[in-house]
This record gives sequence, C-alpha cells and structure tokens, in this order.
Amino acid sequence: MPLHLYNTLSGQIEELTPRTGRPLGIYACGPTVYDYGHIGNFRTFVHVDILRRFLKLQGTPLRHVMNITDVDDKIMTRAAAAGQSIDEYTAKYKTAFLEDLSALGIELPEFLARATEHIPQMVGLIEKLVERGCAYRGENGSYYFRIASFPGYGKLSKKDLGGMEDGARVDVDEYDKDSARDFALWKAAKPGEFHWETSLGAGRPGWHIECSAMATEYLGEDFDLHTGGEDLMFPHHENEIAQSESASGKTFARHWMHIRFLLVEGKKMSKSLGNFYTLRDLLLRGYKSSAIRFLLTSVPYRNQLNFTFDGLTESTNAVERLRSFVERLHKGGFPAGRNISLFEATERAGRNFTAALEDDLNTAEARAAIFELVRLANSHADRHELQTENVPPILDVLARFDAVFAVLEDRDDGVTRLALDWAAMENRLNEAAPELVAGYALSAEAIDRLIEERNAARKARDFARADAIRKDLAEKGIVLEDSPGGVRWRRK
Repeated sequence: MPLHLYNTLSGQIEELTPRTGRPLGIYACGPTVYDYGHIGNFRTFVHVDILRRFLKLQGTPLRHVMNITDVDDKIMTRAAAAGQSIDEYTAKYKTAFLEDLSALGIELPEFLARATEHIPQMVGLIEKLVERGCAYRGENGSYYFRIASFPGYGKLSKKDLGGMEDGARVDVDEYDKDSARDFALWKAAKPGEFHWETSLGAGRPGWHIECSAMATEYLGEDFDLHTGGEDLMFPHHENEIAQSESASGKTFARHWMHIRFLLVEGKKMSKSLGNFYTLRDLLLRGYKSSAIRFLLTSVPYRNQLNFTFDGLTESTNAVERLRSFVERLHKGGFPAGRNISLFEATERAGRNFTAALEDDLNTAEARAAIFELVRLANSHADRHELQTENVPPILDVLARFDAVFAVLEDRDDGVTRLALDWAAMENRLNEAAPELVAGYALSAEAIDRLIEERNAARKARDFARADAIRKDLAEKGIVLEDSPGGVRWRRK
C-alpha cells in the first residue's frame, strides 16, 4: 500500500504519490546557520530522514532538496558583531551541521541549496511579483509582498486574518503576531551593511523568498511535498505559498508535512531554563548518537515528544538490545529446520512494520512490531526452538527496519571521538569564558566520579567536602541539579 501522510493544507491523511513520470519532489526546510543545531531541530531532520528512507525502501524515486539559509537577520547581526563576513561567520556552522547529520545517520538529500548561491533566482522571482502587482517598492528602497493581493493567505495555518491591517509592513524575517502584514521580499542595504548589487538595488533577500526561489529552481513551480518544523508554518510557509502561487498561478506544494517540536523534561526548551541542548552537548555527556536518533523517533512526528535523560538511557538500552539480538543470530548454533510458528510471526512482524509506516509514518508502532519479534525470537532461542531456517527471514526483517531507523550498525565510538576532538570544539570553546575550557576537558566519567564522591561525602555528613566538589565543578562550568531521582549535571 502507498504511504499515507497527514497533509497540513487539507487537514486530512492523504496518499502521497509523485506526479506521473517524475520522481517524488520533496523540499525540506533546512537550518539557518547562525549557531549549532539543537535537538528540537534534529527531531525534524530525523523524521524527514525516516520519510526519505521509507520512500526509498518502497522503491519510490526521489528528488529531495534541502536549503541552507546562510543569510538572514540573525546572521547579519552576529556576523557584524564578530567583525566577519557572512561566509566567514557561517562556515563553521555549515560544517558542524553536516557533521551532525552524519553523526545521526541522516542521509543527505539529492540537492543541498545555499541561499547565497541563488540570489539571481530570488531577484527574478521578486521582479515577476512586481510585474503582476503583488509586490511593490517601499519608500526605503525595500520590496514587499502585498498580502491583500492573495485571497488565499492563511489557508495553510488556518489563522483568522480578517483583522489584517491593509498596507502595514513588517521588516523582520520572523514575527509572532497572528495579524499578517506585508512582508519584505528584498531589504535595501543600510550604510556599511553587507549587500548584493542587483537590478532591485543594493540589498539582500528576505528569508521567505529564499525558499520559494530555491524550491522552484530544483523542483519546478509545483511539486509534491514540502516539509519542516511546526514553528515554520506561520509565517514562513504561509508566505512561501503566497509569493510562489502569486508568481506562478499554480499550487506551490500539494502536500505539507509539519513535525512537532519537543519538550525537554516536560518543559519548553530554553537557554534561560538550562535545558537547551545541541547534539554535541549530549555527545560530550557520553550519550551515543544512535540512542539520540532512536529516542527522537520514539513518538510519531505529529505528537509531542518529551525528551528526558531517563528516556535517553532507555533508548540506549533498546539499541543495545537490538544489536545483541543481531549478534546472537549471526553467532548461530541453532538446531536445523524451521519453526513454523516463528516463521509466521516473522512474516507478521514485517507486515506490521510496513503497515505502521504506511499509516502516517507511525514510528512507535513500527518499532513495537520489531521489538515484539525480538522478544518472541529470543524466547524461542532460549528454549532451543529457534532453528536455522528461521534466521534469514528474521535478518531480512531487521534489515528493512534498519534501512529506515539506521541504528543497528555500531558507529557510536567514531562519532563520540569526533565530538570530543579538540579541533572540532575549538570554535565553541573560544566563544566560552576561559574558565569553562577545563569543564569541557572533563570527561563524563570523571564528572560522574566526582558526583559519586560528593554523594558519599553528603552521606557521611562531610558537607564541607560536598560543597567544595560542587563549587569546583561550577567553576569549570559543570552545573549540578539535585532532584528526587538523583543528581543530574550539565555543562554551561
């Protein structure tokens, strides 16, 4: 059965199929490279990877495009503060993003499109919108999209925009208000600001026009699927639809897939709450990239995931259980013949795995089908009832599972070495206070040993020693958090 996926645009689960004679066209909103990606970002990228891998497993040809936004308000501001060009500032974060994708086993798309390499396409699209009366030049030399010219504005996010103030403009790339305003397509350069010289004048593109231009460049004016995090639905994706369909007169993307962000320990992720984690933060705490990937897939993409460290430990154990089972199968030593009931259970597990993913990428049910097979097969093996002819079908189901979830191959040691490599961390350390460098040099095992020593000191009522350990760790950027479940720690 073909994949059925929830379509944000229609509000229904619909069959996802490519247009006749063409590969399935997917545009995935990628990172804005002003900083390192956090685990909320990577939940989106992992689920798009699950989608991509499952479509490939089904034999669907793909034309998958991901953008890298390497110019926007945040980048301009931070590059200027650092005294660097845009290319200089974003280079380390582009490299880090690709390293993080590799660490999480995320496949690269067919096309990675950098915004700064597609300025002519953006200018051409804006000029077409001006010709059609959908865009205009403001008194400051910037160009804006006239929202009133597009009656369908709001059809994706389902926002009530009846109180929209006609002619009001917004110049920032992102805004949180429900009321829509004419948004910037091209921002005229301010004195001393980095810019491109174009037929529109000196300036740079607005954020929203970048994705429209790059999607059209690689996928055409109408394509199959657009993906991204739920936070991008409004205004970014709404604006993409308005400007793209105004320029082409065609449906921009037929299907829209939005992945929900996650909570961390039951709270919205925030630097101020101290629960903001990049992938590298977690690797430096000793967690495995495979466990992080597996945890991010534990809840279907349209449901809220509560990311906890207990959950990360459970995910680590689950991956080890799967790997141990595969190793057991390869070691052999099973009696000859075929166990019919186990053979039928294996076929059933394969069908259930596929059916779960075909039903709106239900990763939780797909995983459950595999773990039930592992439980049953281990039980048969313990009773010497798993036979030689049962092994190939089980390995085949596991191979199909791993073609999508990508956790069975043990690449964790190499990934951890990358994360701990001093050169890979140099940029972050240079940005940190000097006293934090010693904290990054401390291994997770060393920190755990100090915590155990502190716990023992508290138990012995040697509070002076316990306080000294806490203070020493704090000076090295290691924050301890006492809770009913024990002591947790994080790096500043």
